[in-house]
Amino acid sequence: MTSDNPGMPRKNIHAFWLFFPAASVLAALAVPLSVYSALSGTGWPPGLLGSGHGHELIFGFALALIAGYTLGPQPRRILTSLFLLWVLARISWFLAPESLAAQLLSPAFALLLARHTVPRFQAAKKWRNRVAGPLILALCLLSVVFWLVKGPLNGFISPAPAARDVMAAAIIGLLLLMTFIAGRIIAPAVAGTLEKRGIPLEARVQPRIEGMLLIILPLALALTFVPLVAPGAGFLLVAAAVLIVVRTSRWKLWHCKDRPDLLVLALGYLWLAAGAGATGFSLLQGTDPVPSMHLITIGALGTLSSSVMLRLAWQRARRTTPPAWQVIGIAITMAIAAFARLNAGVTPFAEPDLLWLSAVSWSCTYALVALQLVVLFRHSQNRRK
Repeated sequence: MTSDNPGMPRKNIHAFWLFFPAASVLAALAVPLSVYSALSGTGWPPGLLGSGHGHELIFGFALALIAGYTLGPQPRRILTSLFLLWVLARISWFLAPESLAAQLLSPAFALLLARHTVPRFQAAKKWRNRVAGPLILALCLLSVVFWLVKGPLNGFISPAPAARDVMAAAIIGLLLLMTFIAGRIIAPAVAGTLEKRGIPLEARVQPRIEGMLLIILPLALALTFVPLVAPGAGFLLVAAAVLIVVRTSRWKLWHCKDRPDLLVLALGYLWLAAGAGATGFSLLQGTDPVPSMHLITIGALGTLSSSVMLRLAWQRARRTTPPAWQVIGIAITMAIAAFARLNAGVTPFAEPDLLWLSAVSWSCTYALVALQLVVLFRHSQNRRK
């Protein structure tokens, strides 16, 4: 796997051609296996029981997406070492989550990923343009925190953060990162489309709203570690949801009816608002926010990640946007997965039909995305020969 740029040395590999298919395969396997491990009574694979499936979807799947999106072309030795570390971390966590290998390999991958990605964002002059690096670093460090509270700090420090609190903080961190990166993808894409039609778009990145989100959401993340101030985190999440909706409405997406790829990206962005708002209201009411958080991890992450992966692959391989049926299919299946999991409530295993519907919808989507990515990679290779 080499660069799509003919002028680039062949030893450099585009990270997304390696990490995107692998992340899609992990997503397709992890969710149905986590449901099976609980409902079958076998407890296999053990790494996907309880908070384990959340660990793999955030510190395995999401970090692989970050690697694919941010690393760009890399020398073969760097990308190979990162990828092998990621694979070994996933295998060891699936099969023996309590083993020393599982406990160390996953944080090791997160730290190595941060080592290669964070410095790439430090050259920017404006603080908002540099913030992606610290956001990625925070998410990677939460992998280390998860290991500490599950291992070395378990019972050593009282009170210590619970693994559940770390996962909640990681989900809000993921919400923050998706809000920033997706906004930076959608705004110029919509602006370019409208400019070709003679429609001016003054509200592009919208720095004031983006800046407010970059202040509000880190505060909400910090407050998740303090249960006594959970309503404060809830209020901040509701405020963030309002800002996301306002930002989206100012992009004039009604002029992009013939661009389903952009509309589905915007839908994924609105899933962020839905997840932030629903989670915020749960925290304000003192109810369990876990079902609402799945609007972030399924609705938003599923829609945005699938759309972005296909968009990048189609642009690289065929110099075009994904076909309408693919992006619309993603929007539908991810909506089914998100609403089914939300309706399964706080005791999802009491609603096995809804849980399986959510898992199958999610899994089939990522299996097809992985297949499409492989086909597009092969096309990109044949085109350069």
